[in-house]
Amino acid sequence: MTSPTQSLVETPSRAYYREAMDVLTRAHVPFLVGGAFAFLHQAGIDRSTKDLDIFVRPGDVHRLLDACTAAGYHAELVSHWLAKIRSPDGFIDVIFSSGNGIAVVDDQWFEHATEQNVLGVTVLVAPAEESLWSKAFVMERERFDGADVAHIILAYGERLDWARLLERFGIHWRVLLAHLVLFGFIYPSARSRVPVAVMEELLGRLTAELHAPDSEEPVCNGTLLSWSQYLGDVLGGSFRDGRIRPYGNLSPEEVARWTSAEKK
Repeated sequence: MTSPTQSLVETPSRAYYREAMDVLTRAHVPFLVGGAFAFLHQAGIDRSTKDLDIFVRPGDVHRLLDACTAAGYHAELVSHWLAKIRSPDGFIDVIFSSGNGIAVVDDQWFEHATEQNVLGVTVLVAPAEESLWSKAFVMERERFDGADVAHIILAYGERLDWARLLERFGIHWRVLLAHLVLFGFIYPSARSRVPVAVMEELLGRLTAELHAPDSEEPVCNGTLLSWSQYLGDVLGGSFRDGRIRPYGNLSPEEVARWTSAEKK
């Protein structure tokens, strides 16, 4: 592992990223740094990246796009959760929710953020809890963020706000439990990073469900984990899509646009 105080992620676009962060700061657009730069501080792992991820509240997206356009960048809203800022020197992902509509960037992201040095600039970095929460649902065929979740717990587990993390997962607590079970398998000598009380709480919920009847609603929540691998279940009519209201937070139109964009 690489200590955050010894090294920062090296990227040829570092000057552009610094300039863009300065543009947002001068425009008074609150933002957090996430992605590989946040992961360096959360897990101590330095890895290359092709872009910069920043997180903003949904209500600040258009103000951010206006500020970046005025600075000469190409800025556009891409989806219900993502915007992009492009220049000849690189690009930035602007994230204000998650693709599945669950991890909306709200005030708690900012209240629990930490000040860190990113590319020589002091900025707010996304909280470890929110990073873990959003990463836990990424289980695509070509991308699985489970290793990131495990590394955050390994490096940060004793400092995590577990009560807040449980609240974040809410009705999707089984996803958290699945990652915690895997963590104990991956790092048997570090199982104590996860508090016993947390495991007892989640296993208690699981035990209660084992003695309860199946849900009456034919919902597939697999689409909350992968946009593609459960399409046959929800498009074939056998199951309702767990992303779509009233089960999830998205509209049918948002899901259709996202699916169409990902297929390209």
